[in-house]
Amino acid sequence: MRLHPIAAAAALALASLATLPALGQEMPQGADPQGRPQQGNKLERVEITARPQSDTELRRRAPVAKQIYGREEMDKYGDSNLADVLKRLPGVDMQGGGPRMRGLGAGYTLILINGDPAPPGFDFTQLNPAQVERIEVTKGPTADQSAQAVAGAINIILKEAPKVTQKDLRVGFGYSAVRPTPGANFTYGSRQGGFAYSLPVSLFEWRGQNDARNARHMPGADGLSSDSLQDNEQAFWGHGFNTAPRINWKISDEENASLQAFIQKGFWNNRQTFITESATANAVLDDDALNKGTWHNIRLNSQWSRRFNDTQKLELKLGGGDSGGTFRSQTYRDHAERRLTTGSNEDRSVTQAGKFGQLIGDAHSLTLGWDLEWRRRDEERTVVELGHPQLPDFDGQPFGARIQRQALFIQDEWELSPQWSTYLGLRNERIVTESRGLAETIRNSSSVLTPLWHLNYKLDPKGRDLIRASLTRSYKAPELNAMLARPGISGLFPDVSKPNTELSPDRLGNPLLKPELATGLDLAYEKYFTGGGMLSIGVFHREVKDLIRNVVSLQSVSWAGVPRWISQPVNISKAQSSGLELELKGRAGELLPALFDAKLPLNLRSALNIYRSRVEAVEGPNNRLEGQQPWSANLGFDYRFSSLPLTTGASLAYTPGYATQQTASQGVEQSRSRSLDVFAQWAFNRTTSLRIAANNFVPVDSWNSTTLSSGYGSRSDRQGRTNFNVGLEMKL
Repeated sequence: MRLHPIAAAAALALASLATLPALGQEMPQGADPQGRPQQGNKLERVEITARPQSDTELRRRAPVAKQIYGREEMDKYGDSNLADVLKRLPGVDMQGGGPRMRGLGAGYTLILINGDPAPPGFDFTQLNPAQVERIEVTKGPTADQSAQAVAGAINIILKEAPKVTQKDLRVGFGYSAVRPTPGANFTYGSRQGGFAYSLPVSLFEWRGQNDARNARHMPGADGLSSDSLQDNEQAFWGHGFNTAPRINWKISDEENASLQAFIQKGFWNNRQTFITESATANAVLDDDALNKGTWHNIRLNSQWSRRFNDTQKLELKLGGGDSGGTFRSQTYRDHAERRLTTGSNEDRSVTQAGKFGQLIGDAHSLTLGWDLEWRRRDEERTVVELGHPQLPDFDGQPFGARIQRQALFIQDEWELSPQWSTYLGLRNERIVTESRGLAETIRNSSSVLTPLWHLNYKLDPKGRDLIRASLTRSYKAPELNAMLARPGISGLFPDVSKPNTELSPDRLGNPLLKPELATGLDLAYEKYFTGGGMLSIGVFHREVKDLIRNVVSLQSVSWAGVPRWISQPVNISKAQSSGLELELKGRAGELLPALFDAKLPLNLRSALNIYRSRVEAVEGPNNRLEGQQPWSANLGFDYRFSSLPLTTGASLAYTPGYATQQTASQGVEQSRSRSLDVFAQWAFNRTTSLRIAANNFVPVDSWNSTTLSSGYGSRSDRQGRTNFNVGLEMKL
């Protein structure tokens, strides 16, 4: 009998709950979990001190609720990019190359690299997991990091400089369409006296293809009802490199300094070919297109820390970044060029931060600090339609936006008793934005006060059973490109002397956008088993003010001779979001002792997330937040053979189909999503191993549709594809 994914996850969770009394029993003091005789208390204490803490131990000891995933988790499937790692994490799904937590869309999840904001447009598909030490997923904001974490934060910790000489090489090939693509990562690190350095370099290439079928029922070129059906073949390919060199300098026992760079450069291409299956005479059709461009991310961070005594420490940070790209897009009809779009964008930033820590007695760890950021985005774009500028007043003109952010914070990690601890924080951020273009500069200022309270209670003195509670304030700032008052004309209706349709609107930024404010409550129960497994049951709720949503409306605009449908982001409403989160992982013999032998090298993991949300300004049903699925489930295992140097495993992520009512007149519907990843690793020896993996194995097709209250609508059906990877890892 086949079990539905949600049923399987629930069954595994319930089965493990039945074993909690036995699992919760502590072993006799001094006993070894494998039954080996002990050699004395002194040796045992040395082993515990020297042994690196596991991901589960780091999670259990964290002052706030977080999930930690280290090298073991990232190495399992031999992934060539970090996006494939993130999509398997509980409560995280990938859409458009970016991670989303708790089903919430882009911008609600704070993305950090080594605790600093990731570069604008940072793409996880272009970062090799070999350059990452661990991933920390925090469910709520903390005072010493930006409060732009309504759904939570994902902190990518890049590899530290090693303590001994390190030379690692990973080479591999991937295949999705057309031909295999190579990739390689080499890391060299060493230590000389007080200096330690690391130089990882990744070279990557990608090539893929999407096959889709697009159906439209909408007003045609003459304003009357039309129908069309087109097949779309989209080929995309490119290549690039990234490196993250790091230098650590131990100036003295009390003073340290480090310098970390992140450099990324790449080239991308995209070709779309349309074949019209059927169309009415007045239908407006997509044209063939050839797009190409470049991108770069450059970031340099420096850090200095000084410990004055056993109770005082000062830490200072300074960083700068430059991100941007160029693009060139051509559309064709009957092999003749119709539209040429060229342009560039650049984001530049400077950050400076510092914090001073003071231990007060044995109970308080007080920290005061500041966080400053200056960011500027500049864009230029020119569109030539049939040999003539599309918008002469806008084409070639520079548009820009700036943001200044100043934050002060204070936090106290307070050990109330051996079983109670709390984290109190207060952060105030002032945000000033400016948008400039052809008209006068528009300035917008806001201040966000974010009190934070995290509370932990150990049900047992050793902390194997924890209850965590958090009451926080967070916000979502509008993206700078959403604030640029530059119009983007509909590709289907480029003639601005004629009307377009609600299904194919022009786009325009909004310089007057305000940040979304959110008040959040999180509750969680965590149980850590003696063998390394854990169970987590959590609930959360968010109250959101000034929700930003793209609204399509008919407007009279300066660049068109007739009213045009415009899609523009606006602060429309309040919203609420709630959820239930379950996670269970560990050795099979520990979770289900009645079914599996305790020594069986089989690890199981499962997660189930249920979400509900409501936007007050939109009538129900289905007036949920955009992109938030009703539920999602993850199931996985890995098994190490005892007679062979072989480890294999699989991971399944599933999301059901759902509908969202975006506005009173427009709704969207999304099909189910299923991703099955499998891998096998053969270890030739301690330094060499080979991995074979398939992502999205046995793929399913997907579709999405948009429906208007007028009866018009569109639908796109997309064919699923499998990505195969073969990788060889060598420690030289």
